[in-house]
Amino acid sequence: MLEPPNHQTTSETDHDTSRSIQLLLFVDERPSSQEYIKSIRDYLEKVSNHDAYQLEVIEIHEQPHLVEHFRLVATPALVKVVPEPRQTLAGSDLVNQLRKWWPKWASSLEDNHQVEPESNTTTVGYSAEMMRLSDEIFRLKKDQENLLEQLKFKDQVLAMLAHDLRSPLTAASIAVETLELAQNQERSEKKQKLTNQLFQQTRNQFRVMNRLISDILQASKSMNAQLHAEQTEVFLPPLSTEILRQYRNLFAEKSLTLTQDIPQDVPAVYADEELIRQVIVNLLDNAIKYTPQGGEINFSILHRTSQKVQVSVCDTGPGIPEEKQERIFEGHFRLQRDREKEGYGLGLSLCRKIIRVHYGQIWVDSVPGQGSCFHFTLPVYRQR
Repeated sequence: MLEPPNHQTTSETDHDTSRSIQLLLFVDERPSSQEYIKSIRDYLEKVSNHDAYQLEVIEIHEQPHLVEHFRLVATPALVKVVPEPRQTLAGSDLVNQLRKWWPKWASSLEDNHQVEPESNTTTVGYSAEMMRLSDEIFRLKKDQENLLEQLKFKDQVLAMLAHDLRSPLTAASIAVETLELAQNQERSEKKQKLTNQLFQQTRNQFRVMNRLISDILQASKSMNAQLHAEQTEVFLPPLSTEILRQYRNLFAEKSLTLTQDIPQDVPAVYADEELIRQVIVNLLDNAIKYTPQGGEINFSILHRTSQKVQVSVCDTGPGIPEEKQERIFEGHFRLQRDREKEGYGLGLSLCRKIIRVHYGQIWVDSVPGQGSCFHFTLPVYRQR
């Protein structure tokens, strides 16, 4: 263990530390550090009959903020803080450097005595404490900024959530009321068709609400902490086929054509199945939302390299301007085309977080007026 910080003052009274050369000796935990401390102190003892000094030994692992403040790049390092200007000596020959500079420092200290300091604010201990407090204040300000940003984000999300849920709730409510009225009327083939349409509309609106709630819960959970992926061996072909099967009715409602390219010999990936399911579902929801009636959606999987598998979801929607193609992955960023659609721009942001947790990439290729292709990659599973 290194010795605790030590202050020594000679030739002057203990109260007049402003008339002493004040030094900080930075050392690490290596055994050789004790030798540097001893050699520095031995030299200072020799010159203490003529010049007063104050020495503080600082272990860098205990006060890293001081290391950063003085921009130290190596240890041991000797920093002269008084008299000004500050000066740093570093290297294995500290004693020789100290012997060279000491007369100049002493002379400079004597010159500075012509002006009496207003207060005893130049002591090593005081300076170190002020620097520590300054560093702490900076961290507290950053924490405050982060908290204010999080509060602002929550307010925005709550406002958008209330707005976006109102439309599907109203539509579902009207559908149920109409359905109730229809039940009280004479049944006919026309009435039965209307009933089936209302049931379908109600299911769709509740699906929208469920999706909005899922997104907001996931956004809230992942805003302050990293997503935790429980990665295992996952086979994408059966997972993708299962998800696409669940979307058959939605494709049929808009008369969308689905084309698939899902090779069965694609290697397994190292992933969290539920999180990847969420990414695929989100991309498919967006593709269905923006593809016009009678359009086409393509889903494909490609063994891109020996290390990566790529999944792509393409649509024939309006496309995304090139200057916006990166920003759509930012939290709550929305394109002009989205103003009249449900959602609040959190889906793609969550997708990016999920893929980054898997050390993959996600991006979009798009030509306005021709459609968009969203791609993401996942690492190939390797037997450990």
